Amino acid sequence: MIEIRNLSVTYARAAGGEVRAVRGLSLTLNKGELCALAGESGSGKSSALMAMPGLLPAGTKVEGEILLDGVDLLAMSEDALNRLRWRRIAIVPQGAMNSFTPVITVGRHVEEVLRVHLGLTGRAARERMDGLFTSAGLDGTYAGRYPHELSGGEKQRAAIALALACDPDWLLCDEPTTALDVVTQKGIIDELKGLVGSRGLGMLLVSHDLPLAASACTRLLIMKDGELVEEGAPAEIVARPRSEHSSELVNALLRLEREGAP
Repeated sequence: MIEIRNLSVTYARAAGGEVRAVRGLSLTLNKGELCALAGESGSGKSSALMAMPGLLPAGTKVEGEILLDGVDLLAMSEDALNRLRWRRIAIVPQGAMNSFTPVITVGRHVEEVLRVHLGLTGRAARERMDGLFTSAGLDGTYAGRYPHELSGGEKQRAAIALALACDPDWLLCDEPTTALDVVTQKGIIDELKGLVGSRGLGMLLVSHDLPLAASACTRLLIMKDGELVEEGAPAEIVARPRSEHSSELVNALLRLEREGAP
């Protein structure tokens, strides 16, 4: 499991002073479970996600513990963290273009990860790459395409294939459906849910979209101003929110549904 204990993340302002993005966050993530961390923009959810593999900007103050199978990731050296990234913990970032260099085919990106982290080259790498693209809902011909030749949904699926390259135990997805149409969003979410079931990996899905998060996960966590304000089964939270912020989110969604009804 991944256990976060009393995590705080503080950024330094360019003009002086500090911004505390995460405040005393504690939560547990289990293998074989899709958890969603929802909240409005600026609630600290992406900061919490990026703290796990140690990918926050230089100069960020991170306090608390992030335990992977009992080992504190925050106490690890950069070399030790590099050995965990991709192989134990992988990320699907917000906006798939952030995953790819535009002048290199998406297949070359995957081949590079396979070579560096698994020592695979040639036929073995190509065979594994074909399987990765298939797992992400694409066929092997996409490996020869450049990022600009793929639609938004295809780029996001290619980013998933890249994240799965080393068969990680944990997949961290930071707003993976941002800027995608509703039909494509559903396809990506269904793909992610299927990966949890077929591979038994643990997944944390970060989203500002409460309906999307609730429809995807088995456990929903809601953040507000850097703090975890509610946690539980999504249907229970939507039906009977306990925190004031969760109640405001649910009521806002209900108002939008009523106003949009014919």
